Amino acid sequence: MTHTRHIIIIMTMMLAACAGKGEQDAETETDDSTAAVMAAESAAIDTMKIDGVTSATYKANAPTFNGLITAAPDRSSATVSMTMGGRIHALKVMQGHSVAKGQTVALLDNPDFVTLQQEYIETGIQLEYLAKEYARQKSLGSQEAASQKRVQQSKAEFLTVKNRQEAYATQLKALGINPATVKMGNIRAYLPVRSPIAGYVTDINVNIGKYVDVGQPVCSVVNKSQLLVQLTVFERDINIISVGDRIDFRVNGMGKQTFSAKVVSIDQSVTKEDYSIKVYARILTPESSFRPGMYVRAKVRK
Repeated sequence: MTHTRHIIIIMTMMLAACAGKGEQDAETETDDSTAAVMAAESAAIDTMKIDGVTSATYKANAPTFNGLITAAPDRSSATVSMTMGGRIHALKVMQGHSVAKGQTVALLDNPDFVTLQQEYIETGIQLEYLAKEYARQKSLGSQEAASQKRVQQSKAEFLTVKNRQEAYATQLKALGINPATVKMGNIRAYLPVRSPIAGYVTDINVNIGKYVDVGQPVCSVVNKSQLLVQLTVFERDINIISVGDRIDFRVNGMGKQTFSAKVVSIDQSVTKEDYSIKVYARILTPESSFRPGMYVRAKVRK
């Protein structure tokens, strides 16, 4: 009986030991499972990063695009160039000055400009006389058939001078001069060179006394109210960005402040040097401190 009790005690102890080991293994398995989940979550967090531009969470491979602030060629920038060659008599602006549309930026000295105005006035005087003579000859010609030759001659002279005056008027308009003011005897000594848009003067290429040819630029004018962001996007990332997308960008030298823009155009050619494409976005949050040429870093807002 005693022997049997010993056997029972030994078996009970063995069963208890096995149960304890099972619980320990289960706890170990549970701990291992929890650790695996935490490791997976940590790995997921490690593969994410906070975007320094927008504070939004991006995957590690979300690209950042570099670019520049630039002026839109359609309405935000203009080159003030010469429509007549001549010597710069005076400059009315300096770099950085604001100008209104049509404001004079320089005065050009060219004797041909004075001659053009004089010839326009003289042809006007001739045209007035020839118009009366033509009317008189037509009146006489209706009475005498022999005078038809004089009528035709008078008509030809009238039309020739009339066409010449119209040509002079067209030249004056191309130079920005109203022919009506010249007709009244207001002859200008110097040709005013005017800005075609409102904005800020940049890139002055002339000085007083310099001779400039037709088409040579005097300066540029930039309107900062409608600037663009020009981004360089490599061809492998071109599918990430589309027309209409919003982008967030920072400007070099302006700290952590974030600005917004909307993609309006994507170039259709790839540069051979680095296989990149130009993407243009219109700035939605313009700042007076923006200037063309400023460096930017941007990301697409998804």
